[in-house]
Amino acid sequence: MENRIKEYREKNSLSQGKLAELCNVSRQTINAIENNKYDPSLQLAFDIARNLGVIMEDLFIQSEKGGKKNG
Repeated sequence: MENRIKEYREKNSLSQGKLAELCNVSRQTINAIENNKYDPSLQLAFDIARNLGVIMEDLFIQSEKGGKKNG
């Protein structure tokens, strides 16, 4: 699943570290999600969306294949 987290994070002038702090996860977790190396839990996806002021449908894009890139 692709995402637009980096785009919205930068629009909100948030560093990966600050977004991670707001979501109670590590900066490395945010980095992995932004680079499509890790799919967040549903709760974390909601937390990220809430902290970026968008709805989840704005953040995540279902790929045409419908599966994980690395799985």
